[in-house]
Amino acid sequence: MLPGYSAWIRARIHNQNYGSILIVKKPTNIPSQTHGLAIKQERGQLTHDRLIATGFRMLELTDLQEISIAELTREAGYSVGAFYSRFRSKDEFFDALIAKHLETRTRAQVYMFATLSTDVLVSEMIHNVVSYYWDHRKFWRAVLVRSVRDSDFWEPIRKHGHVFTGRFLERATRELGRSLTEKEEANIIFAFQVTLGTINSTIINQPGPIFMGQKLYIEELVRAFQLISDFENLVKAGARKRKA
Repeated sequence: MLPGYSAWIRARIHNQNYGSILIVKKPTNIPSQTHGLAIKQERGQLTHDRLIATGFRMLELTDLQEISIAELTREAGYSVGAFYSRFRSKDEFFDALIAKHLETRTRAQVYMFATLSTDVLVSEMIHNVVSYYWDHRKFWRAVLVRSVRDSDFWEPIRKHGHVFTGRFLERATRELGRSLTEKEEANIIFAFQVTLGTINSTIINQPGPIFMGQKLYIEELVRAFQLISDFENLVKAGARKRKA
C-alpha cells in the first residue's frame, strides 16, 4: 500500500466529525428552562438554513459575484439585517455553503457505498458525482476560482476527496477479500484523481468536444475510471477467490 496514505484515510473515515468540518452535530437535549432560547435558536437555524438553500438555488442561475446580499435576502424572504446577524460577510456565507456542500456529499457517499451493488457501483457513483457538479456548476466554479487565490480554503475539500477515495478503497478491499497491493491502490487513487480533475477542468474551461451535460460524458468517465482503476478485474478476482 502507499506509505501512510491508507492509514491517513482510515483515520478520517472512522472519525465521526471528519475533522470537525463535514458534519456539525446539533444538540439533542435542551434543558426545559431554556425553552425560550431554544425556540429562538430554532428560528435562527431555520433562517440560516433558508438563506443557505436560497444561495444554492440562486447559484444554479447566477454567478456568485453577481448575487448581492440584498437580492439573496429578498429571495429568501428576510431582511439584510437577518443576513448580517448570521454571517459577517459574503465570504463567510460562502464558507457556510461549502460546509453544507461537504455535508451533503458525505451523506451521498455513505449512502452509495452502503446500498449500491458491486455491478453498478462505479457507473452509479460517477453518474451521481457528475450530475451533482453539473447541477451546481456555478457554485463549484466559484469554489475553484477562490481556491486559486486562497490555498488554505481548498484544504478541507482536498481532505474530503481523500476520504471519498478511502471509502472506495475499503469497498474494493472487501470485494477482493484481501489487502490491495501498492499498484492496485495507486490505480484506484489515480482513477479518482483523473475523474475529479476532469470534472473540475470541464467546469472551469469547458474544453469539449464532449461536454458535461451530455450522457456521453458520463459514459466516457465511467469507462476511464474502470480502465484506470481495474476495479472490474479486482471484483472478478474476489469472486473467484470466494468460489475456490
